[in-house]
Amino acid sequence: MGIDPGYAIVGYGLVRKEGNNIKPLQYGVIRTEAGKPIEERLGEIFDDLTGLIEAFRPDSIAIEKLYFNTNEKTAINVAQARGVILLACNRAGVPVYEYTPLQVKMAVVGYGRAEKKQVQEMTRSFLRLEKIPKPDDAADALAIAVCHAHTAGSVLYKRGEV
Repeated sequence: MGIDPGYAIVGYGLVRKEGNNIKPLQYGVIRTEAGKPIEERLGEIFDDLTGLIEAFRPDSIAIEKLYFNTNEKTAINVAQARGVILLACNRAGVPVYEYTPLQVKMAVVGYGRAEKKQVQEMTRSFLRLEKIPKPDDAADALAIAVCHAHTAGSVLYKRGEV
């Protein structure tokens, strides 16, 4: 399972790796309503994600590491949502793996400075989808899942060198 963290929208994408093939199982978003208190929004994220984890029972969960250089308030809220996401994973007993945006781009496109559309198109191609998933948060979560599917099987990853 790949997760694109946020507090307004959390993207999720579930894939299954069979040999060299990666198959999409489910993808979508968890939305929280603007204007609600942050603690209610965080509670909704926790509850909805817990439900998804219980329903699909992923072997592992990959989440994007956060890097911000803009709005401080947004960064804090997304970091809080990420904490709730990590808590839901921990409570479910599912191991979590973290990837930087650079690692996701390298694993999916082979180029660390790839544009968002390139990542989305390669993700669509890997998963043999007719079109790029919408909204972008779901497509990003699938890209994180594809990154993990590619990376987790590598010898370097297993030795802890990635």
